[in-house]
Amino acid sequence: MKFRLIDRLLGRSRKHPRVEKGISARGILVFNDTSEVIRAEAVLKSSGLDVQVKGPPPALRTGCDLVIEFPLIMEPAARQALAAARLKPIQTVPVHDVLLEPVSLFHIKDFGDWLMVRAANMKITVEKSSRIIVNVSGGGCPDVPYLAECLVGRNLSEAPEPLSLGHTLCGYALQLAFDEVRSRCPG
Repeated sequence: MKFRLIDRLLGRSRKHPRVEKGISARGILVFNDTSEVIRAEAVLKSSGLDVQVKGPPPALRTGCDLVIEFPLIMEPAARQALAAARLKPIQTVPVHDVLLEPVSLFHIKDFGDWLMVRAANMKITVEKSSRIIVNVSGGGCPDVPYLAECLVGRNLSEAPEPLSLGHTLCGYALQLAFDEVRSRCPG
C-alpha cells in the first residue's frame, strides 16, 4: 500500500504479474539431470499433456539445464504418468513470480540469407533460400562432430533427425533447434 502511494506520487506504474495473473496456470517440474527431463518429456507428451522443455529460472538451477513447464491443473495426471515410468521430479513449482519464469531455450539470429537457431548450447544454421544446413556447432558432447558431419550440407527435408543419430544432451538440444529451424524455414 505504501509503495502504491509512493509510486503514484512519483508517477510510476508498478506491475506485479503475480497479482495481475492471479493463480498461476503453469508449473515447473525440476529433475536431477537432463536425461530424466528428456524421458519425462516423452512420457508426459505421450500421455497427452501440453508440456514444454525450457531453461530453469535462476532460482531453480540445480545443475540440470532443463525443466518441464506444464499446466499446473494437470499435476496429478503428470505425477501419475511419471510414477508409472519411475520418474520422480525433485520439485514442482508453480510459476507465480517473474523470477520463477522458465526461460526459452531458443535464440534466433537472422543473418539475411542465413538463419541460426540456438537451442540450449547447440546451434544450427541454414541457408534460407535452399534450406541447406551450413553449420552445426556448440555443445561439449563427444557426438557433436558426428552430428555435424551427418547434417551439414544436407537439405532440411532430407537430413536425418538429430535424435536418430545421437542420444546425448547435445543431440537432444540439436533436435530442438532442428525442429525450430524447420518450422521457420518451411519447405
